[in-house]
Amino acid sequence: MLQPGLSFEQAPPISVPFRFFLSAPLFGLACAALVLWQGPDLFASRWTPSALAATHLLTLGVMASTMIGAMMQMLPVLVGAPMPAPRAVAWITHVLLVAGTLALAGGFLLLWPLLLRAAVVALGIGFGVFVAAVAASLARVRAWNTTVGVMWLATIALAAAVALGATLAASLGWGLALPSPAFHELHPAWGLLGWIGVLVIGVAYQVVPMFQMTPAYPGTLTHWLTWAIFAVLVLWSAAQLALGEAGATLATALALALGGAFVAFALVTLELQRKRRRRQADVTLDFWRVGMASLVVAAACWAARLLAPDRLPEGFDLFLGVLALAGVALSVINGMLYKIAPFLAWFHLQTAVAGRATVPHMRKILPEGAQRGQLRTHLAALALLLAAPWWPVLSYPGALVLGASMVLLLRNLIAVARAHRATLAQAAVPGAA
Repeated sequence: MLQPGLSFEQAPPISVPFRFFLSAPLFGLACAALVLWQGPDLFASRWTPSALAATHLLTLGVMASTMIGAMMQMLPVLVGAPMPAPRAVAWITHVLLVAGTLALAGGFLLLWPLLLRAAVVALGIGFGVFVAAVAASLARVRAWNTTVGVMWLATIALAAAVALGATLAASLGWGLALPSPAFHELHPAWGLLGWIGVLVIGVAYQVVPMFQMTPAYPGTLTHWLTWAIFAVLVLWSAAQLALGEAGATLATALALALGGAFVAFALVTLELQRKRRRRQADVTLDFWRVGMASLVVAAACWAARLLAPDRLPEGFDLFLGVLALAGVALSVINGMLYKIAPFLAWFHLQTAVAGRATVPHMRKILPEGAQRGQLRTHLAALALLLAAPWWPVLSYPGALVLGASMVLLLRNLIAVARAHRATLAQAAVPGAA
């Protein structure tokens, strides 16, 4: 299980990533409650206040929380660069992320500028502390490798996404003029493709071969894909900002290239999973397959939106948004959590109990059946929500099933935390309670 070159002795306390992991399903549950409350009105347009609130409950509350927790664990383990004061950074970032996300969603929903201003301050400081800590950690790394490069790119993309998002929120909260209307497209691109997309690819380079027993990703892909995505994203942004309508053709070509890069990653991942050495059923493998298949379909839909926007039916943008957020991001995040969380509990127990108690196997910490039940619920929610833009009445059962999926995810993560605590108590480790 333990891979050569990984610095597990430098891992932060398990409470550092777990505070982010455990809060993520709660925001997913809040999103489901909002969809249930608003119903078909939420699916009237991607720009409705409720749609914006629901989107940010997912992107910030669920996705950013999970990726920040994973990144705080990965930096010392994969890069060998411990984050300065990890407990303090985790506490500050987590508290401000929670407060800022709730304020932002409330500001969108209630059209209350004061909440939007509070969100800009809270999220700006919270993400600022995290980005500064990551940069300080990476700056101390002496040996450059692929993972270090991915971490730098993802961190820069996160800073760009936060700056763009803060500008958009500030324009609403303080009534300021936007520097460019292109900010509405740049913000989600840098957040989803630059920050989440690049980081997921970097995590996959380690997690997929390690936990799914697949061959390693091809060297050419690992060395160049994330750099190519980042470079094209920069060029696309420049075309949007500097050239405006005159650069529409160039921007479209660059956007298609971005989609093609992510499709290449998805297809390579699916092929590696087909060649895996372990043939027994694996829920996390199924989550990743759903995510990669959704990524291919989402890229095709994005290409259609770019090439023939006037021929697309009403609701297509919402369909694409649901596919990208729930189909790609939530599927992959579930797949990551169900390997990373039990593994972290198992690994920390190896050191903590030191032979005073039997450390349960990862499949005992979180049984396969509990994971598979949540997978089925997730798939049902995805199907219903993908249909909701065309048949809005399905937003009600979609919201209920999405909420059930998040409750099951939270239950499973709590089960991991309880197994960890129970083993510490069995070994009479101080502070186990």
